Amino acid sequence: MADEHPPLEHVERGLRATRILAIRRLLTDKGVITVAEVDDIIERARERTPADGAKVVARAWVDDAYKARLLTNARSAVAELGYRLSHDAELAVVENTADVHHLVVCTLCSCYPTSLLGPPPDWYKSFAYRQRAVVEPRAVLREFGLALAGRVRVAVVDSTADVRYLVLPRRPSGTENMAEDALAELVTRDSMIGVAAARLPR
Repeated sequence: MADEHPPLEHVERGLRATRILAIRRLLTDKGVITVAEVDDIIERARERTPADGAKVVARAWVDDAYKARLLTNARSAVAELGYRLSHDAELAVVENTADVHHLVVCTLCSCYPTSLLGPPPDWYKSFAYRQRAVVEPRAVLREFGLALAGRVRVAVVDSTADVRYLVLPRRPSGTENMAEDALAELVTRDSMIGVAAARLPR
């Protein structure tokens, strides 16, 4: 068929993609991991979406004891809801309050809690975001449509290969009587990165 794309080896690749494929080939050739295991890991990563992280946030909003566990031992707390982190890095959850707003960035590359949020958005991986989020976080937040009061301190947290961050956004007012499932629908990927607030209820 005319619209079939060429075999992978004939597609021009960037340096990072070339390196990843070389590492994959080396590990499979040496028997460290099988091709099927690699494909399974990729497929599981694709199945993860921000809806998973939203369920964690909604549980923390309705259950103070769970929130305390989430803030002190996030890996164990998310496991309570059936989520297994696919990376060895620790997961740290930081809570937005009336006084402090957290913004997540990875200044070195694009470390990100994919097990709870799925693949990172392209802008998160961009050099412009990685640089400007640290230098002028309030300006970046305004560009995303989030204007914070001057009294609110912006805390930028830098994800690394050792620690991935997830923001626990503030629970919107007027949601006191909402069910947990409905609350989860107010939580967006961007609010768990910190470039937005949770949605307001309709």
